[in-house]
Amino acid sequence: MTYQPLTAISPIDGRYQKQTASLGNYFSEFALIKYRVWVEVEYFIALAELPLPQLAGKISADHKEALRAVYQNFDLVQAERIKAIERITNHDVKAVEYFLKEEFEVLGLNQASEFVHFGLTSQDINNTAIPMSLKHAVEQEVMPLLNGVLDIMKKQANAWANIPMLARTHGQPASPTRLGKEWAVFVERIGVQIEQLNALRFPAKFGGATGNYNAHHVAYPEIDWVSFGNNFCAQLGLKRSHPTTQIEHYDNLAALFDVFKRINNILLDFSKDVWQYVAMDYFKQKLKEGEVGSSAMPHKVNPIDFENAEGNLGLANALLEHLSAKLPISRLQRDLTDSTVLRNVGVPFGHMFIAFKSLEKGLNKLLLNEVKLNADLENNWAVLAEAIQTILRREGFEKPYEALKSLTRTNEAITQVSIKEFILSLQVNEQVKQELLVLTPQNYTGI
Repeated sequence: MTYQPLTAISPIDGRYQKQTASLGNYFSEFALIKYRVWVEVEYFIALAELPLPQLAGKISADHKEALRAVYQNFDLVQAERIKAIERITNHDVKAVEYFLKEEFEVLGLNQASEFVHFGLTSQDINNTAIPMSLKHAVEQEVMPLLNGVLDIMKKQANAWANIPMLARTHGQPASPTRLGKEWAVFVERIGVQIEQLNALRFPAKFGGATGNYNAHHVAYPEIDWVSFGNNFCAQLGLKRSHPTTQIEHYDNLAALFDVFKRINNILLDFSKDVWQYVAMDYFKQKLKEGEVGSSAMPHKVNPIDFENAEGNLGLANALLEHLSAKLPISRLQRDLTDSTVLRNVGVPFGHMFIAFKSLEKGLNKLLLNEVKLNADLENNWAVLAEAIQTILRREGFEKPYEALKSLTRTNEAITQVSIKEFILSLQVNEQVKQELLVLTPQNYTGI
């Protein structure tokens, strides 16, 4: 079967391929190969700039420019060449090394080619290439999209800041709130998590076969390889972990995945709430010509965008949970389970991408139904019981809570009229009665 979106196993590369295509620049097999080439080239240039004695004066500015062009202009033809070499070596990173040695020969640098991958193990490349690609994806794709959703939420919070709304605790009518404030709660929660995300560093492991620079040190004992590795990783925008085993210990990546899991949980919570508001008719949704809400019921306009977001956020979190729990655990110096797992790092971000775009679409379709919001408040004058008994407590009224309980826990509807009659019957001064009489479900919304 020929591959195309319709034949893809994963909906990320199938049904939602158009929405997630840009993530292929960071998380695809092609991207992984490109980032490996990137790290190998920059490592060689860093060795030349030490300089190592054998490379001193032999790597010109033109050579460096030509070498950097290999990864800057990296294409599918070159990636296929590396895959062809891998079919012989049965080792993906060694295939990159052999490919670069071919490129060195083309550039007339074959005498320096043995300094490609000098002293390294494959995880020195993988544990820099993958965090670097993840860093770029987060900075260039994921956060701009998340911030776009957040901007819409902020604008709506401001626009609806003074819209009174019946609150519900345990699903039951409760003290009124304001619609914009409910949105602002989610905005603030996400903002706190973004602050924590920004405080994290993208880690890298770079220290030879078992993390001790054994090969580097035995070849050039006079060089401070720890400082070299720290500086090299910093130039790539990464923070080198030290000390390590053969691999990055992944604790900091786990922290990164956990922050995104919390962000997703907040947005999942938000999606459920908005879904409920739509069900309560607090919002209508903009209609699009030709769209069908139900295959059987022509009147329906389903909140599909929030349902789609909820489903994809749940999938993303299941994968992020596995990544953060699994990756920090490895037998002794290293087992190979991290290799296949790391190839799936892009999958939860794909589901997040779908979810964020669904939220963006859904939020832009919401139409406020103030009539319904006000009607719910009018039908729930009983929520003023809290306000009335609190003022009565202030005035020293005997057993105010019990008095309001007797009023509100009857089978008769509590209305504006019954509340007024109750207030007028109270044995309090006229000033307090007037204070109570101006209360309405619409103005009892706090600060």
